[in-house]
Amino acid sequence: MSRETWRKLVKSGRAPQPQRWTERCTVYSNEEVHRWMKDPAGYQAQSIAA
Repeated sequence: MSRETWRKLVKSGRAPQPQRWTERCTVYSNEEVHRWMKDPAGYQAQSIAA
């Protein structure tokens, strides 16, 4: 999967949303990545309540 394809999936809510820790460090929730891996076609990002 290309970087641009992943970016489009994230933007559309069909892939886990990244969390920016620093300018050069982006991380993803392990739980969300595993949910996405179980069903990539049916995945919908959950909103994070603060």
